[in-house]
Amino acid sequence: MLQKTGRGLLALLLLVLDWTQPGLSSPLRPICDLRVLNHFIQEARDAEGAMKSCREGCGLSQSVTVPQTTVDFDVWEKKNALEQAQEVQTGLWLLQQSLNTLQTSVTNTAMHSHIDNTIRNLLSINAVLRSLNIQEFTPPANATDLEGTWRVSLATELLQVHVNFLRGKVHLLLSSAQACKPDVS
Repeated sequence: MLQKTGRGLLALLLLVLDWTQPGLSSPLRPICDLRVLNHFIQEARDAEGAMKSCREGCGLSQSVTVPQTTVDFDVWEKKNALEQAQEVQTGLWLLQQSLNTLQTSVTNTAMHSHIDNTIRNLLSINAVLRSLNIQEFTPPANATDLEGTWRVSLATELLQVHVNFLRGKVHLLLSSAQACKPDVS
């Protein structure tokens, strides 16, 4: 468990060091390597697996609102980059709110490290989005009533939604980011 937390912290440290190179005043270099996202997906799967095997002190105290993870590719492709980014950022925000609720509900100390790591990874994914010049978007306060959301009442469902959201909409957004496309002259 400590090794997995260490890997997550190492990935985050590498991201931060890459962005804060001393003496450089250039903008953030885009993080286009999807292996970074794959690392976060694997850690999300690890947390999901740990939750599935958790027997005590691992439940949600209330149901939470999460983003839909299904992707209708025809609809997705018709959206412009800003709409896609807003949908992903809203989903990440909903997941963070839901994970914060889970964190206060869970009494199992082993699960706390997985949840903490998952929340840190969401913050890192937001940093990756910033590195790609994807405009930040803060959902409205009533975002829990947004279209394209649903409610889950089990911690395992929440973590499964998290994995699927990363594998789906976040992956689609990152793989098509304009900052990662080679300049065609």
